[in-house]
Amino acid sequence: MIIQALIRAAIPFVIMTSIAVFLYYDTQVHDAKGTFLAGAIISIVSGASVIYDLDNLSLITRTLIHFIIMLVTIYPILILSGWFSTTSFFDYLWIFIIFTITGIILWSVVMIITKVFSKS
Repeated sequence: MIIQALIRAAIPFVIMTSIAVFLYYDTQVHDAKGTFLAGAIISIVSGASVIYDLDNLSLITRTLIHFIIMLVTIYPILILSGWFSTTSFFDYLWIFIIFTITGIILWSVVMIITKVFSKS
């Protein structure tokens, strides 16, 4: 499972980091940083997706584990990225709300797609 997680994470990380390096050397430093951070987020989400392959855990347990992993990895990236204002407690709360709503929407879409394609 760990090897599978590393493979799933490495592929988007290599691709996005390569693009970020190209942008950096093309003097597009701001875009390079954003591309690298987006690649890190995609890599973490991809690597953590192996949790849903654990059939011995309930969907609720897998979802909770996935949320915790996202909370301790993606949420700090969002805070440190510079994409959001972080001058007050409410800014951090707003980032958390956006993080949670986005997660719920993406989780729901992936679950619906999975159900549709698993019936075929």
